[in-house]
Amino acid sequence: MSKKLLTTVFSLSLGVLASGVAFTSSVALSSAAQADEAADIAKGTAIAEEWDRRDWGFGDTESFMQMQLENRHGDTSIRQMRQKTLEVPGHDEGDKSLTIFDKPRDVKGTAFLSYAKIFDPDDQWMYLPAVKRVKRISSKNKSGPFLGSEFAYEDLSAQELKKYTYKWLRDEPCGELQCSVVEQTPTYENSGYTKMITWYDLSEYRQQKIDYYDRKRKLLKTLVSSNFKQHLGKYWRPYDMYMENHQTGKKTRLLFDKIDFQTGVTESELTKNNLKRVN
Repeated sequence: MSKKLLTTVFSLSLGVLASGVAFTSSVALSSAAQADEAADIAKGTAIAEEWDRRDWGFGDTESFMQMQLENRHGDTSIRQMRQKTLEVPGHDEGDKSLTIFDKPRDVKGTAFLSYAKIFDPDDQWMYLPAVKRVKRISSKNKSGPFLGSEFAYEDLSAQELKKYTYKWLRDEPCGELQCSVVEQTPTYENSGYTKMITWYDLSEYRQQKIDYYDRKRKLLKTLVSSNFKQHLGKYWRPYDMYMENHQTGKKTRLLFDKIDFQTGVTESELTKNNLKRVN
């Protein structure tokens, strides 16, 4: 065999060897990336599960609050409202809640009933006293604003664990606390959000902040929760929830006067037929 032929064969062999090494390295990198992705998903899911576990067993609550609306010019209006929530045990049904407006006069008697679901669209109804009619909220309209506020209908439904997938992004300080930042992706149809970025504090696993991204994957609004208080030696609730819409400049603040636990809320109070009779 000539030296030229030997050189050609040797060069080809080196090329094949280099290609094989590159392919093996690419596969190894891909496998490593997949392993990292799986680890981040497992960690994010574990954080959300701990948040959910710590809130399990509260039974029912009755809350009294003030909703402060602020437009982009700084003009404000105030509404007084109350809410009853009933924890529903099981794997297919979520919590039930009834929100009632007491002031001002133009919204007095307005009532909103929500049945959270795990795998199906939530059931939601609104009673409008001006027309004395109960209106069902379509699953396609749950991303719309709730009575002119920056909270959407879907924000007022229970945030059931299995309605999202989770991925840990990083740990970082959040004020005086240390937080895990978790990406949450809705798994249910017709959500107004492509994702939510949530800050869970690592001391009590409370949701300190949530960034909401719209269907165009742009930052839509941010919810900051503060002034947390503990009930029954276990359950934490924020008494200040501040939602800012970055695209419209509007803001809504929920200030809680009182939250009572295990007051005896019953299923019969939280029914569609009872909406017209709330007071």
